[in-house]
Amino acid sequence: MTLLTLLEDHWAWLVLAALLGIAEVLIPGVFLIWISIAAAITGLVALALPIGLPLQLLLFATLSIAAVYAGRRWYADHPVASTDPLLNDRTARLIGQTVTVVEAITGGEGRVKVGDSVWSAVGRDAEVGARVRVVAAEGTVLRVE
Repeated sequence: MTLLTLLEDHWAWLVLAALLGIAEVLIPGVFLIWISIAAAITGLVALALPIGLPLQLLLFATLSIAAVYAGRRWYADHPVASTDPLLNDRTARLIGQTVTVVEAITGGEGRVKVGDSVWSAVGRDAEVGARVRVVAAEGTVLRVE
């Protein structure tokens, strides 16, 4: 049995579907599962209908595109709720924190110390060492009061 003969067999598609499903579990990314579904459907169609390898590959490619598109649409319509929605939004996480002015805020602009870094800040005038609260973030500039 050659590799080409094995690829024409419906079992190869079903094994590929299982391997992709396992890979999705080991490396979660909500992507491989859709390709796995396309491989499984291709295997089932190859089992039911006597189609050659070129048509199987075309069917797999078409189903992969359709499955990924459908998956993206489904996740767009049903977003996964996060326990920490600000996880990747560092500036939004700073809102409400009290920070120290390290460069006097004069004319509405200055710099404040947040943890071990210094950020640009806008707000009412404040002297060096004053404690101010972050009320908003606009890009990398913090609005303080």
